[in-house]
Amino acid sequence: MAVTVVVVPCAREAGAVMSEIVLAVREACADALALLLPVSCAGCDEPDVALCERCAFALAPDPRAQVVDAPGGAITVWSGLAFEGVPARVLRAVKEGGRTGLATALAPALMAALARAGAADAVPVPMPTSRRAYRRRGYRVPDLLVRSTGRRSRRLLRHARRTSDQRGLDRDARARNVADSLVAADAAGLCVVVVDDVATTGASLAEAVRALRAAGADVVAAVTVAATPRKRPTGR
Repeated sequence: MAVTVVVVPCAREAGAVMSEIVLAVREACADALALLLPVSCAGCDEPDVALCERCAFALAPDPRAQVVDAPGGAITVWSGLAFEGVPARVLRAVKEGGRTGLATALAPALMAALARAGAADAVPVPMPTSRRAYRRRGYRVPDLLVRSTGRRSRRLLRHARRTSDQRGLDRDARARNVADSLVAADAAGLCVVVVDDVATTGASLAEAVRALRAAGADVVAAVTVAATPRKRPTGR
């Protein structure tokens, strides 16, 4: 008598697979819609091209680092570009304009940051996306950016509580706003690198490092596509 064995994946695995399918469909629909609508360069608005040659050149990696204090020891944050001009416009197009196809143009910058961080063997851990942002965009920006490099990420971080909008807050206020706002799971014994789109003061990245270390991970660095240029003091 023949016996048929049916393997039923656990709820977590099934949910993860379904999330990946939904994300792929959403991105495919966004790309298809872009083919039907008038397009202009994300960096300079030149018509009939998603990214012109001059703006593509402006995305050439220019890595820079900053050291951010974090519980358990300071962490180095490597970024592939300065968040200004063309890079800032292209990143905003990906984040707020739904132009997910442009993530491939930002991949070299993120890859350069990963290389400088010495994170070739580390597991990329994207910063978590809030439910509100995910509902609005339909995709997770840090995860999308990691995929554009050909690396696989693991979503080990999640929000433990809601935080206020970081825009307009100074360095100390940002740190207080995100303190103890993240938790990590299934991270024990892993060598990881935290990934985000933009670094400003580094407060959110420091909180991610704290949560991962608390869960037993070895955090080698944090990386972003771009970093907000630091303001130089004025006057004598």
